[in-house]
Amino acid sequence: MSGEPPGPGSWLRERVWLLDLLVVIGVFLYNVPIIPTYADDAMTGIGLIIVSAALCAPYMLRRRYPLAVFGIMLVAACVQLLFSAPILVADVMLLFAVYNVATGYRWWASLTVALLAVGWLLVAAIPHLGDEFLEIGQLGVLVVVTLWVWTWGTLVRIRRQYIAGLRERAEQAERERETNARIAVADERARIAREIHDIVSHSLSVVVVMSDGAAAKVESEPERAKSAMLGVLDTGRTALAEMRRMLGVLRDDEPGSQAPQPGITQLEDLIEQSRAAGMPVALTVSGERPPLSQGVELTVYRVVQEALTNVRKHAGSQVTGVDMALTYRPEEVEVRVADDGRGPTDDVGGHGLVGMRERTAAHGGTFQAGARVGGGFELVAVLPREGEGA
Repeated sequence: MSGEPPGPGSWLRERVWLLDLLVVIGVFLYNVPIIPTYADDAMTGIGLIIVSAALCAPYMLRRRYPLAVFGIMLVAACVQLLFSAPILVADVMLLFAVYNVATGYRWWASLTVALLAVGWLLVAAIPHLGDEFLEIGQLGVLVVVTLWVWTWGTLVRIRRQYIAGLRERAEQAERERETNARIAVADERARIAREIHDIVSHSLSVVVVMSDGAAAKVESEPERAKSAMLGVLDTGRTALAEMRRMLGVLRDDEPGSQAPQPGITQLEDLIEQSRAAGMPVALTVSGERPPLSQGVELTVYRVVQEALTNVRKHAGSQVTGVDMALTYRPEEVEVRVADDGRGPTDDVGGHGLVGMRERTAAHGGTFQAGARVGGGFELVAVLPREGEGA
């Protein structure tokens, strides 16, 4: 809120009934002194005063019951004809009622009201044409004014509907923006969760395997144990660097947040880490590497990373070989990782495979994973060169 005091326009809009009351009192008081001019006796004068009150007073209810207010006014105006009186000043309230109906109802309903007002005007005025009160030209002006009032009210209604439509579209657009923002936040959280899962799962599995090997060889082969622990150190540093980069997504001032994301060029380091942990990984690359988007390169890296992590977790100690094939085609790149271990058992639908499938689908690719004929496990991810999510 701005804290500014409301202006006089706001005060009047909140008390519009006061403006209606002023109109009613003003018209009625202006009309009363003229009634004796039209009345031949006291009873006629009293009757015209009552008619004037019936014309003016219902206007206070015009916002709640516009059609009923016009109907009461029209009946009062017809009673006025019984006193053989010409047009009164209070009859101007019929114009106000026509305008009020035109601002709130469809054109055919408000036009019917306007035509009823014009019909009453003709019935009331024609018998008095030529008198000192009214001439034919003045009658024409009154008819035109009545139709103009109806047109004005109709245009006001159309403008209000147009503004209401604009406001509704603006509110709808705002709701859509909020929905899209929530979806974007959810997608970003899911992406960050996948990244953190890949980083932590892969790095910790390497650290665990290499630490276990170093502990077993620390007395019999101290040099080999030392080499394994240095590998643990390198893996830990790499994981910390990637975690720092991921935190940079959430905190722009985090050091290293602008570090490039891993891609295909880092696959050799990833495979060397696995080999250092004792996993026999063989890499085969075929085809000429086309230009790939950063998103596709990151997806290839994460798929390989998660695939090697799954081999360490599920293939078992009997695994003798892990074949990784990277095939480049003119419009796509294929990643195939296969092992001869026992493969996943109860984790086939786990977060890792789901994450790989989601990553691949996000770039318009396909993902398949399952047991191999003859034993082992295999996964294949095919990604278009550019990627839909690029």
